[in-house]
Amino acid sequence: MIAKYLSAIWAAIAPALADHLWQSTLFAVTVGVLTLALRRNHARARYGLWMAASVKFLIPFSLLVNIGSRLAWSRGSTGTNAGFYVVMEGVSQPFTQPMISMISRSPSPSSLASPALTHLLPALLSAAWICGFAAVILAWYARWRRISVAMRAAAPLREGRELEALRRLERSANMRQRIRMLISRASLEPGIFGILRPVLVWPEGISGHLEDAHLEAILAHEVWHLRRRDNLAAAVHMVVEAVFWFHPLVWWLGARLLEERERACDERVLELGSERQIYAESILKVCEFCLGSPLACVSGVTGADLQKRMVYIMSERSVRKLNFGKKLLLSAAALVAVGVPIILGLMTATQSRAQSQDEGTAKVPTFATASLKPDKSSDRVGLMFTPNGMTATNVPLQMLLREAYKVEDDRISGAPSWVKSEKYDLQAKVDTDHTDQPQEPSIERYQLMLQSLLAERFKLKLHWETKNLPVYELVVAKDGFKLHESKTDPPGSPSPHAFRVTSKGQLAAQGVPMSLLVRLLSEQVGHTVVDKTGLAGSYEFTLQWKPDDSAASQTPTFGGAQGTAGTASGPSIFTAIQEQLGLELEPQEVPMEVLVIDHVEKPVDN
Repeated sequence: MIAKYLSAIWAAIAPALADHLWQSTLFAVTVGVLTLALRRNHARARYGLWMAASVKFLIPFSLLVNIGSRLAWSRGSTGTNAGFYVVMEGVSQPFTQPMISMISRSPSPSSLASPALTHLLPALLSAAWICGFAAVILAWYARWRRISVAMRAAAPLREGRELEALRRLERSANMRQRIRMLISRASLEPGIFGILRPVLVWPEGISGHLEDAHLEAILAHEVWHLRRRDNLAAAVHMVVEAVFWFHPLVWWLGARLLEERERACDERVLELGSERQIYAESILKVCEFCLGSPLACVSGVTGADLQKRMVYIMSERSVRKLNFGKKLLLSAAALVAVGVPIILGLMTATQSRAQSQDEGTAKVPTFATASLKPDKSSDRVGLMFTPNGMTATNVPLQMLLREAYKVEDDRISGAPSWVKSEKYDLQAKVDTDHTDQPQEPSIERYQLMLQSLLAERFKLKLHWETKNLPVYELVVAKDGFKLHESKTDPPGSPSPHAFRVTSKGQLAAQGVPMSLLVRLLSEQVGHTVVDKTGLAGSYEFTLQWKPDDSAASQTPTFGGAQGTAGTASGPSIFTAIQEQLGLELEPQEVPMEVLVIDHVEKPVDN
């Protein structure tokens, strides 16, 4: 059960995750090119770029596209065409794939694979990610515990030359809030600990090895870590590393962030007037007497590659400020990164709305004639498609909605009670003589005609939402399926002999694909049934079971046969499916598209 649950989660997020990873990788590569252009400028500019590349892993482009699409739809016209009342928003996302695919008549190649393999591979990938995530978190927790123990043993420093130097640096940096300073007996290097209430931890005894100039240079370095909020930025990247631990680029980004962070603080300390030699000596003295910080979110003074830092500190080359051209380059890059996805969302939504409006006028097929009346006398329930049209007898609007949109009752929401209780008779015909109408319309074309009819006669308005629903997955049993492949053609177009309910609790089928079988099973079990068998043929079989009294009292029939309310005895439908068909219904909870009724009216007799 756990493996199948993980498989369902993986199937839902895998396409979007793959898109997000290559987009974030491409973004990081682009940032790398920009940092090369800024290699002679301030380190804080390069640090900002690397930080943007890190945050990009937490913000998918599809989110920006979705914002743009919603802006487009909110600005669009809210009115509807008088002859077409169904509004369906289908915004195309250029950066993402659909989160869930609906049941199709032709299974994909992946669905033909073994059900065990289909569940096993996603489960193994999900388990590997969970193990890696847990390992990263536990490693950081162990390091954090080490720092936390040292912090609890630390004592506040209330006087001394260290505190006096810190207060002078606070005034020169125009800091409004004073920094608490703690003396620790641990051998950790001086560093800023905490994010919301940061404190400066100073190792006991190190001051005796530092002259005033050395001490002030180290404290200045820590003050600038605090001014820059480096601990917060490092914590954000730690989240990225925990979630995307499997991506090597994420760890490489962490090294670049640490390098540019320390270099940026070095530049600020030197700009304040510290001598290069004294500053380099102070860092080396700290390395001699203290251990480096075990966590990136605790800003110390000895981070990054010390050899490169020493060369950089002692070099006399000047650091250039960003000129107008490079500022323009960075602004343009930021505008492209944020603006292009939003613009694509606007354009795609506008195009989608225009297409829906076009389809709602001239391109939506309709019945040539249609008669819809409340049923007042018939005791039979029937729904039949023929090459000349369709006939429905004593059916509720709920059943017509199921046929029009290929959804089950549990995927129809917001409908008033009369949609299920009041019955109607429908006679609809197609114009087979018209040149732009096919001689024998397909099931899909009949669906569009029925959608148009419901919008016109019932003033139906609706939209789609994605919700987590309990469903049943129809899979092949361990002993294999017992269906016999039919020699007749599958019902790709309306057929009078698809399958029929000979009595309540008995189904005789011939030339039936899995797509039709799961629809009938969905009505019997009260939940959507999703085909996971991988069976692509059409089959003939007879299924007998003991009906559940809580199930619908009237069963729709297909192909013109009428269902009769008989009695049946025998196994439950779940047992019958396993024993007689070699299939199983397994409960799951997956995200599904739900049809939400916004407005519906009772029709006028005609």
